[in-house]
Amino acid sequence: MWLVTSSDNLAEPKPARPEHTNRLAHEKSPYLLQHAHNPVDWYPWGEEAFAKARSENKPIFLSIGYSTCHWCHVMAHESFENEDVAAFMNREFVNIKVDREERPDVDRVYMTFVQATTGGGGWPMSVWLTPDLKPFVGGTYFPPEDRYGQPAFKTVLERVATAWKENHDKIVEQGGKIVAALRESQSTATAEGKIDAAVLDAAYQQIDRSYDPKEGGFGNAPKFPRPVTLNFLTRFYARDPKRESGKRALEMTLFTLRKMAAGGMHDHIGGGFHRYSVDRYWHVPHFEKMLYDQAQLAVAYLDAFQITRDQKHEAVARDILDYVARDMTSKEGGFFSAEDADSPVVAGIGNPGHEKTAEGAFYVWTKKEIDAALGDASEIFDFHYGVQPQGNAPEGSDPQDEFRGKNILIERNTISETAQHFRKTEEEIGKLLAQSREKLFSIRSKRPRPHLDDKIIAAWNGLMISAYARGAQVLDEPRYLEIATRAGRFLRTNLYDEKSKLLYRNYRSGRSDIEGFADDYAFVIQGLLDLYEASFDVEWLKFAVQLQETQDRLFFDEKNGGYFSTSGKDESVFLRMKDDNDGAEPSASSIAALNLLRLSQFRDDPAAAGAERARKTIDAFTTTLSHFPSAMPQMLVALDYSLSKPRQIVIAGKKDAPETKALLKEVHRHFLPKTVLVLADGAEGQKYLGEKNDAIRAMSPIDGKPAAYVCENFTCKAPVTGPKKLAELLSK
Repeated sequence: MWLVTSSDNLAEPKPARPEHTNRLAHEKSPYLLQHAHNPVDWYPWGEEAFAKARSENKPIFLSIGYSTCHWCHVMAHESFENEDVAAFMNREFVNIKVDREERPDVDRVYMTFVQATTGGGGWPMSVWLTPDLKPFVGGTYFPPEDRYGQPAFKTVLERVATAWKENHDKIVEQGGKIVAALRESQSTATAEGKIDAAVLDAAYQQIDRSYDPKEGGFGNAPKFPRPVTLNFLTRFYARDPKRESGKRALEMTLFTLRKMAAGGMHDHIGGGFHRYSVDRYWHVPHFEKMLYDQAQLAVAYLDAFQITRDQKHEAVARDILDYVARDMTSKEGGFFSAEDADSPVVAGIGNPGHEKTAEGAFYVWTKKEIDAALGDASEIFDFHYGVQPQGNAPEGSDPQDEFRGKNILIERNTISETAQHFRKTEEEIGKLLAQSREKLFSIRSKRPRPHLDDKIIAAWNGLMISAYARGAQVLDEPRYLEIATRAGRFLRTNLYDEKSKLLYRNYRSGRSDIEGFADDYAFVIQGLLDLYEASFDVEWLKFAVQLQETQDRLFFDEKNGGYFSTSGKDESVFLRMKDDNDGAEPSASSIAALNLLRLSQFRDDPAAAGAERARKTIDAFTTTLSHFPSAMPQMLVALDYSLSKPRQIVIAGKKDAPETKALLKEVHRHFLPKTVLVLADGAEGQKYLGEKNDAIRAMSPIDGKPAAYVCENFTCKAPVTGPKKLAELLSK
């Protein structure tokens, strides 16, 4: 590229002065607030910054990250807190900071550019834009000196500044061409042809090829949990449980879930899961904890428990849900976004005092600490959890040498192996390990905690509501229903505007001005449908219908099908994109397709607009699904639903009657991913559902006893009144 090195060298770093305050001090995002006292004159994304760039004809330096991002902290400390680097940035550029969790639309556009031009991407993302927001140079983390095969940040700054002055017209022209190419890449028409069940087999085969039979999971290191893949595999199994490929799909899922639960990616002391594993053994994690992972993994373990009745899966699901309830839930009922990987180093784990932060400091242990805390019980604990005097990170898993002498707890041995080794019963070992974990939890809670990103994001709260609603059903746990209900109320009160019928993206000490994106609508609607099925409060179903109407109006592509991520109202975001990948989070279109299909079942509307829109949404991704179906496993869940005869189970009876509860408990014992569950309570709920559904209107208890109707497209078998008879119908 036309980057010329300037002879102008920046001086040695000087630490930032505490009196600096920039415009980020007025923002709500914890990530932006972390940079409010940098010497860099940061602006938030908005017209004030754009106008300054235009009037001064300066390029924009756009830095995108999030508050629990390790390398974002590193780059901030090395470069953005450096007085001389900041002075150069302030002189030559208009500097904008964006929280990718708050503005996924801005992040997505420029990430597409960075990936297209560099072949990689990640955070922090560093992009230089023309004053009219067209990107011309991009990258991710830049070190303070040349290292890791990357140029120093100050060198890049100097080159860009020089190039802007010397090749200004060429850069502007190039920026225009880049934007035109990006627009072109997004506007391709949908491929012709319908997709059918053969795509499900093709996806299964792709996933099977990447499966690690030794350690579970898919691909090599780093290993990500990617619950969307597990969702697809359990449903692929449920299509035909007797088929060999179905059995194999279930086997891959269960083995992966067991391996993840035993590994260091699982927090054995406090519950929940870290982001991913740096090695193939699930041993050394990247320690941040994200709400969207907790939500989706809880559901994956609940599904596994429903299919197998194996209490280990139940225990892991509870451990995730209890962790979120304890550490990631606001007083008002909303769920926080994330906990950081880094935390202040504690005396005894490294340098004394709390000045230094290190990845995983809150979670790791020396053998000495464990032995001192547990006394005689430490021998059994150390054996079970793989604790070593020199630390237990596997060879090659700790390239920075951060965990020398430290232990990341993993279940090295099963309870039965530990019991055998120490000649005790499994019950004795289980009890002793639980007591030891409690002691260590109490000690750990006195350590300085990782930073908590306490913004409440609508989309991720939707995922978490689903997890608690499903947990309430599958585990028969009223407390989880209460938590889901409080979160639903919080969203309706704080992130929804009754007048405009709009959802908002996030909340922190008040609602932000950022309107919700397609994923906010899709994930919240899914949460509300799950909450209805767990509570039978018809208000949640009505709210879901209302939000679906808004989502369709703002985001649906009438021409080619599928949902754009953005509404297109904000002209500063020059691309309207559709996510064609189910990654750490599912794509909005994948969840929306399934929501539409479920809503059409609740309202007996299979041939009407909702189901048609779902089909159009699935077909919009024909190209991806034909060539690389495993890129969209959650869309395949919707495809599977659309190709099957969905079932409705209607329980006719009073919600709190013991016989009604017994029938519901039986339903909850079965894994029924293509079933909607409805209560005909003879009251408001039945009346609302009956408006669009004649069959439900007519359903009632039999001889005064609550009854279950099992139907396909509301053609129902004879009702039954006992759980045993219902079990027979459900297993057919």
